[in-house]
Amino acid sequence: MTPPPMTEDEGTPVSVKIRERLLAARKRFHANDNIAEFIEPGELEKLLDEVELKMQGVLDSLVIDTDGDHNTRDTARRVAKMYLNEVFKGRYASQPALTEFPNAEHLNELMIVGPLTVRSACSHHLCPVIGKIWIGILPNEHTNVIGLSKYARLVDWVMGRPQIQEEAVVQLADLIIEKTQPDGLAIVMEASHFCMSWRGVREPDSKMLNSVMRGVFLKDANLRREFLSLIPGRS
Repeated sequence: MTPPPMTEDEGTPVSVKIRERLLAARKRFHANDNIAEFIEPGELEKLLDEVELKMQGVLDSLVIDTDGDHNTRDTARRVAKMYLNEVFKGRYASQPALTEFPNAEHLNELMIVGPLTVRSACSHHLCPVIGKIWIGILPNEHTNVIGLSKYARLVDWVMGRPQIQEEAVVQLADLIIEKTQPDGLAIVMEASHFCMSWRGVREPDSKMLNSVMRGVFLKDANLRREFLSLIPGRS
């Protein structure tokens, strides 16, 4: 029995379908954007197959004999899984669930969380960016309190995308402000960029350090100094 012919939609790559939804909704899909809401159930597995196929084309163009070389025989699949399920997972997975609690005790003292590990990638060369983040929060009586582990989950979700460090810290700050509504927020990030140590100028000891200050941290120099002095190794 002859199988029914494929419809036009069935022959369309899943990446094209997702892109069309984003364009129709006029949503941005830059490297550091999350697009989870535009991926339908089952499509991530199809996207994995598509990325594997295209990654195999890259290996072929690099003149690597993946049929004869046992070390690279399954590399295309491994790389596709790494990108979609691990290092760029923050683009394709929904925001982690956060349990929020009212500030019942009306806490209003500086709280610092960190160092939290950063695992990201530079969107210019897709080279690793590895580092640490410290988060300072000055709550008020209306602030939503979230568990310490949830800060780590938010960092992992935001940083798990191809990023530029300066933009990543701002993106994380916006998210934490939205979720907790504190009087002030301070974030410091220090990271090594493999696009400088592995390639290019090849400076293995070079690091980038930047910060974002919001609310009272912008207005109160003493509070800023207190936060920075309490970061181990950064005073």
